[in-house]
Amino acid sequence: MSQFDLFGTAPDAPPTGGRARRVDGNDTVAPTSHAPRASQTRRGGVGAAAVSRAVQTLGERLPGPIRLGTSSWSFPGWKGIVWDDDYSDTKLSRQGLAAYASHPVLRCVGIDRSFYKPMSIVEYQKYAQQVPENFRFLVKAPSVVTDARVRGEKGEGLGANPCFLDARIATEQFVTPCLTGLGPKAGVLVFQVSPLPLELLRDIPALILRIEAFFAALPPLPPGETAPSTPEGPADPGPCYALEIRDGALLTPRLMRSLGQLGVRYCVGLHARMPHVERQAAALAMLDEASAGPLVVRWNLNSAHHYEQAKAKYAPFDKIVDPDPATRDVLAALAAHYALAGQPVYVIVNNKAEGSSPLSCHALAERIVELSPTTSLASAA
Repeated sequence: MSQFDLFGTAPDAPPTGGRARRVDGNDTVAPTSHAPRASQTRRGGVGAAAVSRAVQTLGERLPGPIRLGTSSWSFPGWKGIVWDDDYSDTKLSRQGLAAYASHPVLRCVGIDRSFYKPMSIVEYQKYAQQVPENFRFLVKAPSVVTDARVRGEKGEGLGANPCFLDARIATEQFVTPCLTGLGPKAGVLVFQVSPLPLELLRDIPALILRIEAFFAALPPLPPGETAPSTPEGPADPGPCYALEIRDGALLTPRLMRSLGQLGVRYCVGLHARMPHVERQAAALAMLDEASAGPLVVRWNLNSAHHYEQAKAKYAPFDKIVDPDPATRDVLAALAAHYALAGQPVYVIVNNKAEGSSPLSCHALAERIVELSPTTSLASAA
């Protein structure tokens, strides 16, 4: 990772037998309906879209430690990509995970709703029951502990939040129900700190001390597997805590050292408010000098747009609108590097990154496979 400078600048599926849709300008194609796997029987639930043999093979060649997934999953526009038919967003939210998890490339998913309101153990259990044992969740902590401001209905700051970075509340309302409900399927518990007010940013060292105290007070996470690695990938190390920020001023060597000492991962967050991915990757390399661990990435937003702009431009999220091969290349290189080192990789992609997160995952998987020597050798054997 030394090549990165920490202080640098920052549609419906085609008919059977027809041609596949183009995903972007690089000739990446979406799954076609002439697939070896038929769509799953619904039985009143949600059916999975059929996938082509090429997509099935891509999933098989993707290195075992790498889990790609989307930020949430309740999008009707994914018909023909993830779903086999038209479904309401409510039905997809409640019953769509089983179909989602059957996709060969999608091995994890981000739970976003937990950011807006704490979830119960039972709610987490219902999600866990829909996915296979090797599937993992990346879960966002409630904003009640990650936002320094109390927000109004339109997101405006109304005053200081007395619960900001309160470890007791975080444990009771997030960590305990999440780990109890998801069990071993909990992958990453992400604390996304919302944009901070100027009065906190004026004293970065003091803010980092608060972050240190917060993570130090959280309960220890359950250990993962102790068995040796297998050809399919390394033993599961268990869940991890991760910090995601929205203020580039916090991205300092001091913060990386603090996270390393605490065993907390830095979540590479791609967002218009944050420095470019190369600079964040350089910060991550500094963190790993002290303590190597999983790669955690959330590709949230195309840097050219604000959230609402991207949402309006990209809906219904059925195709890639603004391909970003440069970002894909960096993320693929990071993922291949960490997988080769035996570390788990979690990359969550939002629809607002390129236009359609499952298609972005497909394109990213293709690039990772190209860069992964073990999969290249395996395919040549």
